[in-house]
Amino acid sequence: MPTDPNDGVRRVERVAGDVIGWVWRRVERTGRVLHGTRRARRFARFGADSVIGFPPAALHGVERIQIGARTTIGPHATLSAGMLVPLDHGRDPLLTIGDRCVFGKGVSIVAHEHIEIGDDTAAGHYVYITDQNHGYSDIDVPIGRQMWKNAPVRIGPACWLGHGSIILPGASIGRHVVVAAGSVVTGEIPDYSVVVGAPARIVRRYLPDRGWVPTDPDGKPRD
Repeated sequence: MPTDPNDGVRRVERVAGDVIGWVWRRVERTGRVLHGTRRARRFARFGADSVIGFPPAALHGVERIQIGARTTIGPHATLSAGMLVPLDHGRDPLLTIGDRCVFGKGVSIVAHEHIEIGDDTAAGHYVYITDQNHGYSDIDVPIGRQMWKNAPVRIGPACWLGHGSIILPGASIGRHVVVAAGSVVTGEIPDYSVVVGAPARIVRRYLPDRGWVPTDPDGKPRD
């Protein structure tokens, strides 16, 4: 029976694929930032059993970033604290991430004023959190050249930030809040809420005497 001339090529491709996969898994494992390593010691704090996956997209100003214990940050993450060109000499942490947090791949957290993320908060892939926006009031100057406006961001403990959600300057998110995928949070969100949309609006809240109940557009529980 004639032999398919492509059989040899396919066998080589399979073996090469297995080798490449094995090498890449080793690279991913070796390239992680782990507690106790030289790269982890550059951070203001890098808690025990925490990890940043490989490859990161960017790690800037890590000496002003605190990460708690048993926190996992996926690959392709951007963690940035301060300006690319230093404009101050402060050493206080600008980005604080609590214990036992989990962030999916592609998360981007950019802190200039202060961002605080509580314990046990989790986020899906490609979540963006920032405390700075450019101004736009002067119509004669391109927006990208106008002075920025900072406002601190706080995300309480035990929250869930859905895939692709965006948390903008001045946002204050309470405890045990669900931010639906693709939502944009700009203001204050009370404890035990579910928010949806751009800008995010409250659609459900937990009441001790009623459990989880739907809300009106202004966040008031429905009768």
